[in-house]
Amino acid sequence: MTSASRKLFLWAPRVLALSFCLFLSLFALDVFDEGRGPMEAAVALAVHMIPTAALLAAVAAAWRWEWIGAAVFIGAAALYAMSIAPRHLDWILVISGPLLVVGASYAWSWLYHDELRTKH
Repeated sequence: MTSASRKLFLWAPRVLALSFCLFLSLFALDVFDEGRGPMEAAVALAVHMIPTAALLAAVAAAWRWEWIGAAVFIGAAALYAMSIAPRHLDWILVISGPLLVVGASYAWSWLYHDELRTKH
């Protein structure tokens, strides 16, 4: 494995996870379109940001232990898919699909942990 590919497989899960958290947090912005007062909007925003905060905590733990990222992101993909199916199959692709990709990239990084961190 080349040095460039090692860096890619090492950093891809982290970048993808942070990008997904940013994407997920965009859905919380709809609280400002509902005509709420400032305090109600702040509370609603905080509630809508709970899933993002949980995933960010997983990213922080997975920075060191990739298996945590694999378990959390794959588990979140399965949980979301089970909770929303069969009503909104398109939502499953939009949310669970990227979660599964991030989880798989963490799993890959975990399985090849030693090889990715060696300097050749």
